[in-house]
Amino acid sequence: MKKLIKNSIYILLLALVASCKEEELIVPIGGGSPTIDVKLKPETAHFGDSIPFTVSVADQGVKLSTVKAQLLFNEEVVAEQIIRTKEYGDYSGKLFVPFLKDIPNGSATLKFTLQNVELVKAEKTESLPITRPDFPFLNFVTAAKTYKMERVAANQYELTENLPFKIAGYIEAPAFGSLGNLIQFGWENDAVTQGITQNIPFSNSSSGVYTIAFNTLTYAASPFIIGYAFNGEGMRMLTDDLYAVDIQVTEGQEITIDGIDGLSTWWIDEDYIRQEGGKYYFNASTGKYRFYANFDKSYVFVEAMNGNNLATLNADGTGAIWIIGEGIGKPTVAGNEVGWNTDNALCLAPIGNKRYRVTVVAGQSIRASTINFKFFHQKGWGGEYKNTELSTTSDIIFVGDGTNGRDPGNLGILTGKTLENNAKYEFVVDLSEGNDKAKLTVTKK
Repeated sequence: MKKLIKNSIYILLLALVASCKEEELIVPIGGGSPTIDVKLKPETAHFGDSIPFTVSVADQGVKLSTVKAQLLFNEEVVAEQIIRTKEYGDYSGKLFVPFLKDIPNGSATLKFTLQNVELVKAEKTESLPITRPDFPFLNFVTAAKTYKMERVAANQYELTENLPFKIAGYIEAPAFGSLGNLIQFGWENDAVTQGITQNIPFSNSSSGVYTIAFNTLTYAASPFIIGYAFNGEGMRMLTDDLYAVDIQVTEGQEITIDGIDGLSTWWIDEDYIRQEGGKYYFNASTGKYRFYANFDKSYVFVEAMNGNNLATLNADGTGAIWIIGEGIGKPTVAGNEVGWNTDNALCLAPIGNKRYRVTVVAGQSIRASTINFKFFHQKGWGGEYKNTELSTTSDIIFVGDGTNGRDPGNLGILTGKTLENNAKYEFVVDLSEGNDKAKLTVTKK
């Protein structure tokens, strides 16, 4: 009995010491009866609002832990805030009502959950009607100027003005009502989306007066008219400065290029497109090709295709050969060297009979004194030509073997030799005797 009394006293002393600490070790035994009362919330709200709330919380002598405020759309939580509630009383916060695409006016649910330190909960739910804001106008924000987009119908806004044929910017809706926030719309994954300011690449067939339109419910936007075309086929935008189109062409066919201002000053790859009498003609073998317009470098270039994919070298010697490496690049080495980035691989022009050509100008598109590139079977790593499959009788270019100053298959310029500055050179790879018996000829034109 004495031992039992001693143990009881010891436990009681431990409890008294613990009670003096700022934080108590609580065993969740389920005591208390928490209560929560919603003292403040808006009667209605708009998408994009920050809605304030105030709740009053209490319990029957048991300490409280947290109150969780949630906003639900169709039983899905779309916003949440958790507040620490050490004392009984009033607590306030805000919940952001997300601005979402294609969500009509309706009713959301505000849910408040109070929990005490013994994990007992009390809940309170309130219905909250939510409508889409009827913005009086939108702003179209570009690097040079901010344009006002007028409301022309519910959720529909338009800007009609004298504009360049390409104009990029994001759209910003002003804060609507006393609880509203700025809502921004930008470009992501080839579509308009909310919450970012990545520029939307609007484009028209020509400069002049035209209309930019945007719908804040559906996010439908226009125009995205690309006025660039090859042989009447409109190009698609890959980046702000790079456009492409895939077309089937025949050798010698006239090529029409539309919509590119100042085309006469552009560098056009003559391996694929030759200029003659003010017209353009296809200069490679009949087939399907991807034509590119690079507006950053004022450069038209072409890559061979097989179906819907870029071409690779086939077992029978047809297809494509690609260059990866140093000392070569179009329009210039200085401005666009291929290097060892496979995305920059240069496609040789197929010219028939399993032969492939690249034409360069020394000191411009090829370095005159040092090169270090090689031929590949694809635009990327994989099959490549080494000295065991490639040979040349050139008196100026050699094929590396791993011991002569170049890795196997890499091309170099012979010691004591240089290419003549501003002279044109034609490199041709001939696979007519088999893919493993490739012969390189280098001819000064």
